[in-house]
Amino acid sequence: MTRWQDLPLGRRPEGRWALAARWIVVDRPEGRRLLENGEVVIERDRVLWTGPRFEGAVAARFDLGEVLVTPGLIDLDALSDLDTTVLGLDNQPGWRKGRVWPHDYAGREMYAPEELAFQKRFAFAQLLLNGITSALPIASLFYRAWGETVPEFDAAAEAAEDLGLRVWLGPAYRTGGVRLDAEGRMHPEFDEPRGLAEFEAAAAFAARIHGRADGLISGLFAPDRVETCTETLLRRTMDRARDLDLPVRLHMAQGEMELQTVRRLHGVTAPEWLDRMGLLSDRLIAPHATVATPEDLARYAANGVTVAHCPLVSGRHGSVLRSFSSLRAMGIRIGMGTDTAPADMVLNLATGLIADRIAGGSASAADFLNAATLAGADALKRPDLGRIAPGAKADLAVFDMADTRVAPRIDPVQTLIWGATGRITRATLVDGRLVMRDGAVAGIDLPAARAQAQAQFDRLVAQYPERTFGHPPVEEIFPPAYPLAQRQMEETP
Repeated sequence: MTRWQDLPLGRRPEGRWALAARWIVVDRPEGRRLLENGEVVIERDRVLWTGPRFEGAVAARFDLGEVLVTPGLIDLDALSDLDTTVLGLDNQPGWRKGRVWPHDYAGREMYAPEELAFQKRFAFAQLLLNGITSALPIASLFYRAWGETVPEFDAAAEAAEDLGLRVWLGPAYRTGGVRLDAEGRMHPEFDEPRGLAEFEAAAAFAARIHGRADGLISGLFAPDRVETCTETLLRRTMDRARDLDLPVRLHMAQGEMELQTVRRLHGVTAPEWLDRMGLLSDRLIAPHATVATPEDLARYAANGVTVAHCPLVSGRHGSVLRSFSSLRAMGIRIGMGTDTAPADMVLNLATGLIADRIAGGSASAADFLNAATLAGADALKRPDLGRIAPGAKADLAVFDMADTRVAPRIDPVQTLIWGATGRITRATLVDGRLVMRDGAVAGIDLPAARAQAQAQFDRLVAQYPERTFGHPPVEEIFPPAYPLAQRQMEETP
């Protein structure tokens, strides 16, 4: 038996090799099953066998003991920056905390190009730490000059290839934004020529990057939040995506500001607006659907739209999908996303289960694991992902069921999703490569990167007074949870 610790990070083992585990979630023609005391045999980038001990020849066999092996998790709305939404959780309202530009702020980049490149690399490593093997990155445009840039996504492609993360990449673009006037009222402002130029650059990038790194990197169209898009931008996006056969992710039906802005601009909700234009389709992935009306959801169901469910970030802002169970009953495909720090998919699955029960649903742990694997793969039209079956890509997540914090253990899938977090992720494999093991990720020094990320984020926060309404100091924008204690001189007895 070859030692697991001897398997090199970031490289495929030579020949076919076997991974033995106490439990493996496998996919059979008759459906998904839990295999006990079985093996997965991998050859290059594919699963060759699932079942009891493989009797054929293997170059190496690794027995991981008391672990649960699942298909690699698929994140349809994967955090790929240093999350600024966490700044607003205890600091409301958001428009007074720099989330919306004041009238006297000239939008500019708050990060240098090398910082933008670093944050993608760091965020991608966080995804791998949590068993996420496929990701559609998302970053905030609130602190950007306008949209995302092609150079930063060239750097993102390089980072994904170095770390071994499977990604769908495309710079976010928009034709408008929301600005505060001198009295603090929100008004949409548009610059369509600028947005259309950025769309053309993003489309050229997606076409150029698609299929890079032996298929590890794919193209994506990522228009920003629906209220920042004009009809022309959305029509061109869907036309080009159809021509290139690429997915489109568009945030809509996700919040009150969007709902009121779109109604003011177009007289209807965002899903109805897109439906009237004939732009809803099965290539569209739409986070978060928490303010979608019953009529909007019926439109999603009729047109095959996938909802990217991100229950942790929604719940943090006081909203909830109503409900996961109800949408599934309507025939809506629901995949999963993280969209906040920590990029912990297991925690999102647990939060989603709890939110579904509160909203009157009855979904199970298996339903949510299926959403994070099978549904995500189907949304991307990739039947070789989200499954552990012969011929599927060897994208796997390994969870430690002997962790001292996971007790008592019942069914391993229920134990994982009801009672754990992604912190018990022991290993992540992508395309047949071991890319994360015991907290170490191929291609990055995580302790050094953690320190760099904090310093970079602190510099970002220091710039907030300039882009916050009324320009208050940082201490007023983001006060500490408790007032800071005053230092007192010790009295000498």
